[in-house]
Amino acid sequence: MEFKTLRNIENSFRQIRLYALIFAVLCIAVVGYAIWHSYRFAEAQRQKIYVLDNGKSLMLALSQDAAINRPVEAREHVRRFHELFFTLAPDKNAIESNMKRAFNMADKSAFNYYKDLSEKGYYNRIISGNIQQRIEVDSVQCNFDTYPYAVKTFARQYIIRSSNLTERSLVTSCYLLNSVRSDTNPQGFNIEKFSVIENKDLRVTER
Repeated sequence: MEFKTLRNIENSFRQIRLYALIFAVLCIAVVGYAIWHSYRFAEAQRQKIYVLDNGKSLMLALSQDAAINRPVEAREHVRRFHELFFTLAPDKNAIESNMKRAFNMADKSAFNYYKDLSEKGYYNRIISGNIQQRIEVDSVQCNFDTYPYAVKTFARQYIIRSSNLTERSLVTSCYLLNSVRSDTNPQGFNIEKFSVIENKDLRVTER
């Protein structure tokens, strides 16, 4: 009888240990799930921006990782620089205005190229000859595997005179450095080591 009682006590302890173990495992599982779910919720909240519209209504805007848009911003920065730098009108103030805006996007290498053309009388001939010049960027190739980012730009340059239209190929190279965003440099890049690789006549069309 005593042996049977001891067996019952031992079985009861085993059952208690088993129930305690199962309860502990369930508690750990619940705590782990709660921590994981809380982490995901916190990450989702960090991807949201709350914007007040005139202090009255609350609008929700999803934020995006800035790094995702950097290649697009880089190509736009280079494209805009070329448009400002190579679009010329027979007006000194217009040329200087475009150049000033372009210089905010590049280092001294762009100014040196401008200075070299100016000393050769290029801009004076544009003004005196009543010549228009515009550019169409075909493609901008950026290498984001190494920093600073190497860039090569392919474009068409059109020189419009009263008698003819000259189409020229334009190939340039430069490097892009990350910079501070501003009103004059919204993409946050700076061009360095700007150089013209090719600039030759393709065709001349009489007007």
